[in-house]
Amino acid sequence: MTLIADPKAPRPPKAGPGRRTTRGNVELYGWVFMRVSGVLLLVLIFGHLFVNLVTGEGVKAIDFAFVAGKWASPFWQVWDLLMLWLAMIHGTNGVRTIINDYAEKDTTRLVLKSLVGLAFLVVVVLGTLVIFTFNPCPHGVAADLLPSFCTAG
Repeated sequence: MTLIADPKAPRPPKAGPGRRTTRGNVELYGWVFMRVSGVLLLVLIFGHLFVNLVTGEGVKAIDFAFVAGKWASPFWQVWDLLMLWLAMIHGTNGVRTIINDYAEKDTTRLVLKSLVGLAFLVVVVLGTLVIFTFNPCPHGVAADLLPSFCTAG
């Protein structure tokens, strides 16, 4: 008779020099963060959708001027920034968990997590820059290149 190992049982850690046998509380904090950030993301996303689609004229009214007007308010800048950061951290942590579960080799795990971390960093930095440096009416630009709501000068 052959015994098959329980597929849900945790794998024993690989022993070796310099290897820790436990990850400490990092995984617990990650688990708690996923639940809390998921609830916050629901509030942020449905608030975003409500304001953009229900209170206005619907999706046809969302254009450059709508975004420019919305981002003129620090409240909406912070709202969108929180949504960006929480979504990226939440998604990156989820992908990190999947990599830990399915990547067998340490080198593969390191490469994949490094690529995910780099992608996270690029998106968060660029997104944050766009939110806080967005200027629909830059000075010194020809009037024919500016949106219709900008005054030349």
